[in-house]
Amino acid sequence: MSKKLIISLSVFFVAAWSHAQTDTSFKWLRTIRGDIVAFTVDNLDNIYLLSSSNQVKKLNANGDSVAVFNDVKKFGQATLIDVSNPLKVLLYYKDFATIVILDRFLSIRNTIDLRKHNMLQVRAIGQSYDNKIWVYDEVENKLKKIDEDGTLLQETNDFRQIFDPAPLPQRIFDEDKFVYLYDSSLAVYAFDYYGALKNKIQISRWQNFKVTGKYIFGSGNGRLYRYHIKTFLLDDWKLPAEILHALAFNFTSTRLYALRKDRVDIFDFQ
Repeated sequence: MSKKLIISLSVFFVAAWSHAQTDTSFKWLRTIRGDIVAFTVDNLDNIYLLSSSNQVKKLNANGDSVAVFNDVKKFGQATLIDVSNPLKVLLYYKDFATIVILDRFLSIRNTIDLRKHNMLQVRAIGQSYDNKIWVYDEVENKLKKIDEDGTLLQETNDFRQIFDPAPLPQRIFDEDKFVYLYDSSLAVYAFDYYGALKNKIQISRWQNFKVTGKYIFGSGNGRLYRYHIKTFLLDDWKLPAEILHALAFNFTSTRLYALRKDRVDIFDFQ
């Protein structure tokens, strides 16, 4: 039986921040070349590369290949790769409403067909701190937590009854005791693990959105943004000319990753 999460608006506030245009250096570290159409990185600086043939390859922080996932014929192109927990990788195939769970060697642990659990349109997924999975059910407009068998453990109230307009998150991050839902047209919504809305951060229109550690990262208008969650300080850097038109960016606390055609460039930045 699922447990209903009650969203409380009594603690709601909109975060304001101080803004700083800071000078920083982007130090090139290395370039990874190959057939790369998308990628992501975990908190250990392991890199996960998705090829045009839907192969997923894992490289360590030094760029050495350590694992490959080749079982790609069933589901086609992965919509999202969640590597919040390096020991448990989630591949989400939105067109098939299917989550494939891999171990750290990219071997299949389990597959969840969300349609069999009456979740027909799941817009976003994310790993939870307790090795469960957050999903946003677009039909019911609810944030739900499921286990590896797809069993419903918790759910919020219908967001349409609480928010006007209701957010439709594209990304979900579970970080430091909060669950962050990002709707790029509206804002970032931060919930505690009981479903209480703790904060609404007025960040919108950011591309390459990511929550990691104490920061929220993103990019837009030729700039890199880093928002400090606790101090509300927003750092703002001009992107180097050589990666200004990169196809995608990713971040760890001290590194910037830029995807260009058939390559990923890695930079240190402070």
